[in-house]
Amino acid sequence: MTQVGLTKNQRIDVRASGAVKDLLQEAARVNHKSVSEFLLDAGITAANQALAARHRFMLDEAGWQAFHEALDRPVQHKRALKRLLSEPGALD
Repeated sequence: MTQVGLTKNQRIDVRASGAVKDLLQEAARVNHKSVSEFLLDAGITAANQALAARHRFMLDEAGWQAFHEALDRPVQHKRALKRLLSEPGALD
């Protein structure tokens, strides 16, 4: 789990259907976690992913120049990557 804050002094209350509660309990059980741990791990991961695209990255002049040079470089065709991306994924 990503460590956001160390002291757990706040509560988060959620409402769910019985089916969702059962699903979460089963998922927590097979991962050897409490429901709270499972929900926090999944929630923190989802929050980090949702916010990652919204961050601004500040570059100094050298970093900005390196970024532009990387964008201007010719594309490198990588057969192994092309093959990997053309195959069905594990969840397909």
